[in-house]
Amino acid sequence: MVDVCNQCGLPQDLCVCETIAREQQRITVQIERRKFGKKYTIVGGMGKEANIEEILRKLKNKFACGGTAKTGQIELQGDHTTRMKAALVELGFPVETIDVKV
Repeated sequence: MVDVCNQCGLPQDLCVCETIAREQQRITVQIERRKFGKKYTIVGGMGKEANIEEILRKLKNKFACGGTAKTGQIELQGDHTTRMKAALVELGFPVETIDVKV
């Protein structure tokens, strides 16, 4: 039996909920300094519709760093602002919705 999406009512293979959610989000990328001068890249503004755990896993693999997802935002160890916009576009986020603060 085919699974049906709870939000849009389409079969799971045709579901467009996540695509629509990605287009409506306003993503901010910024650097935060913590203990001992360590830098963290903070990716915020992702809604609950986006699968944050899957995005986190893909970003950690791409940048070869550690990280976590807390309260709707992704925290990656290190400064990845120069490559983050291209990585998020590769994951399917529109360029217009990504704001990188340097």
